[in-house]
Amino acid sequence: MVKRTYRLALIATVVSLLLMNSPLFASETDDRIEASAKRSYVFQTYLKGDDISIQSKNGDVTLTGTVSDGSNKLLARETVASLPGVKSVDNKLKIKGDIPAEFSDAWLITKVKTTLLFHRNVNALGTEVLAEKGVVTLRGEAASIAQKDLTTEYAKDLDGVKIVKNEMTVAAPQVKKAEKTIDEKVDAMNESIDDASITALVKTTLLYHRSTSAIKTTVETKDWVVRLSGKVTNASEKDLATKLVSDVYSVTKVVNNMTVGVAESKTK
Repeated sequence: MVKRTYRLALIATVVSLLLMNSPLFASETDDRIEASAKRSYVFQTYLKGDDISIQSKNGDVTLTGTVSDGSNKLLARETVASLPGVKSVDNKLKIKGDIPAEFSDAWLITKVKTTLLFHRNVNALGTEVLAEKGVVTLRGEAASIAQKDLTTEYAKDLDGVKIVKNEMTVAAPQVKKAEKTIDEKVDAMNESIDDASITALVKTTLLYHRSTSAIKTTVETKDWVVRLSGKVTNASEKDLATKLVSDVYSVTKVVNNMTVGVAESKTK
């Protein structure tokens, strides 16, 4: 009887301690979520000019404030949603200024510029984007013909783009002794780019490209290695997803575990 009473008292003490410490653990998790979001590569780079407030309560995060456009609103949500400990994200961010109508010239220009920013093998900052009734004109300088062609390919694969006129000039090849290779630049960037930011960039990239926007994909990133899962309708979609994700900043490897759906045979 004494032993049983002792066990019950011990259990009650442990439960009491757990209940007392639960708010503390939750508070630490919430603080970590808020701090991690603010320190993330996406918030420090793409969203640094926006006014975003992050509040986490027991892993349920609310985003308030203003952003410059819809892509930034999406990036903020996807980055926070990818952080450890986050259960849900209530995205209450508002877009400041006038919101361009979907498929308008201003809307297309913003979407093309944003998409190019996500990819490392194009010169996003050195590319001028113009649009008129679905016809996109690209100007600026490309480092090579391959880069120029890739810029055309990415712009052409966006909803609303009918024709791409690429008037970019190709720079003369130059040899620089101290020039870093792309891999070396990526390695340097990896020191500051977090997995949550990579996941957000990958999800937004696949959503923005017309050829992959309808794909239902699960994205997981660990140590800059991206794993894709889900279903595609054919092998070409799977290969394209791998190609697009491989060109996202700091991605070192893509493991594509997506399955190719098989059309069901009709029987009488």
